[in-house]
Amino acid sequence: MSFSYETKNELCRLPVQKLCCARAEAYGILLYCNTFHASEVRIVTENPNFAARLPRLFQRAFNLRFDRLPEPDQPGKRIFQITERSKMDHIINLLGYDPRQHTVLHINFGMLEEECCRASFLRGAFFAGGSITDPAKRYHLELTTSHLQASRELGVLLRESGYPPKSIARNGSFVTYFKQSDQIEDFLTLIGAPVAAMNVMTAKMEKDLRNSVNRRLNCDSANLDKAVLAAREQTEAIRKLQAAGILENLPDKLQQTAALRLENPELTLSELAEEFDPPVTKSCLNHRLRKLVELAKPKMDSEAEKTER
Repeated sequence: MSFSYETKNELCRLPVQKLCCARAEAYGILLYCNTFHASEVRIVTENPNFAARLPRLFQRAFNLRFDRLPEPDQPGKRIFQITERSKMDHIINLLGYDPRQHTVLHINFGMLEEECCRASFLRGAFFAGGSITDPAKRYHLELTTSHLQASRELGVLLRESGYPPKSIARNGSFVTYFKQSDQIEDFLTLIGAPVAAMNVMTAKMEKDLRNSVNRRLNCDSANLDKAVLAAREQTEAIRKLQAAGILENLPDKLQQTAALRLENPELTLSELAEEFDPPVTKSCLNHRLRKLVELAKPKMDSEAEKTER
């Protein structure tokens, strides 16, 4: 079962109550369904819960029945259709259009003055033309319609509601979409799908946690590589000082440090500092080791020159 399917099932559990909200939801469905013009409404869905909701919604919103209904328990695509002229005129008139004129389908903002009606309208648009990708894979929610003006005005409505979308034309349709997880969460919460919104939020948190762990592991790995290289440089420097007879003439603290480093080449600075009796600070140990490397530097450079010759 897809994430879109589960989200629409969650929305289907919302009751059909207030007339204004029922009409706004039906309005969103009509503008984003398969066919809506002056002579026909045609809505196609494979979701049985949405199919069960449609007759109740249109009865409440327009006080009418569909002319064509799918068979009960029909599998696959379910088709709902209205073609009777008086019903179509009734719907168009209630939505604020003039049934005697050619209808350019734009959004009648007068029907969406209340916040509950705007949410219902957006829910209807998502029912009919919406889809959302599984947030575990990526963040993408879109609303697709064949009506250019309705798509443009939906963008205006969403921006006014605080959810600025992006838009694109695709295969003769017009798509309004979101790619930001927080915008998708807010949109789903607004239209009445808080569980889906929480799932998006949870997926984002899991991704962020994985990324954080990966960054830390990469950082730890890089630090470990640096520590290994530094330890190797230190042991090589100490051996050079031993071979040159310099080490035995150094202060006791440096000789002790050199001896412990040679005995424990795998230890980090913090771990090596604990081997001293009494323990020394990491900063103190780092200073001593740098001093040993610096003392060995002329010797190492001299041998490098001989090798080149």
